[in-house]
Amino acid sequence: MIYRRISGTIMAALLISGPTFAEHHKSYGYGADNGPEKWGQLAEKYALCEKGDMQSPIELAGANAKGDVALSVNYQSGPLTVSNKGLAIQSDFAPGSSMTSGGTTFNLIQIHFHTPSEHAISGKRYPLTGHFVHATEGGKLGVLGVMFEAGAANPELAKILAAAPARKSEPTTVSGQMINPNNILPADLSVYRYMGSLTTPPCSEGVNWHVLKDPISASAEQIAAFEKLMGDNARPVRALNNRLIVAPE
Repeated sequence: MIYRRISGTIMAALLISGPTFAEHHKSYGYGADNGPEKWGQLAEKYALCEKGDMQSPIELAGANAKGDVALSVNYQSGPLTVSNKGLAIQSDFAPGSSMTSGGTTFNLIQIHFHTPSEHAISGKRYPLTGHFVHATEGGKLGVLGVMFEAGAANPELAKILAAAPARKSEPTTVSGQMINPNNILPADLSVYRYMGSLTTPPCSEGVNWHVLKDPISASAEQIAAFEKLMGDNARPVRALNNRLIVAPE
């Protein structure tokens, strides 16, 4: 498994990013008392959520540079594995898929979803976003974000939704069902690129963020289904703090 090839420190971070395992949902959420503006006060290990200066998500219209990021994906079809993490729906991927950015290869681990989108572009937040989470062999994290707008139904999302439990669950592999990550991407892979953080506690920094410029479509019914399963699980945008943000040409 990819998890075994990355460092213990990063493995621990992945287990609480996304969001993921249930035990980490006891102390944070998206309500008035335990929501994003309170995360840094809930536990010492969440301090970066409040004090970090490279936090995600951000307003991407604040980009201060332009350039074509050398990004490519080598995604393969694999077994469909889905779980309800309590705060997000997640699909885990089998080893063998990767993303290459600027000459660095990141192995694909999972995709999870937020409603609405976390990143904004000129103030616009899409109704749904998916975050493809990757890690290098050395443990560096890379995320590829894709936005969804209402339109035609997405067949891969339909598979995920059909398998997604209504309540918190462990990952379950659906017998005989495959998923193709390529079908959850737009044709144009132009991205916004910057260094940020996990968007859930512990808000660890050093995450290589790539957010696709072009959205893809999901039906209004699919978006509503994700909203029903997850509720509002989007962290508000954070301060840019003079970071380099590269927008596509």
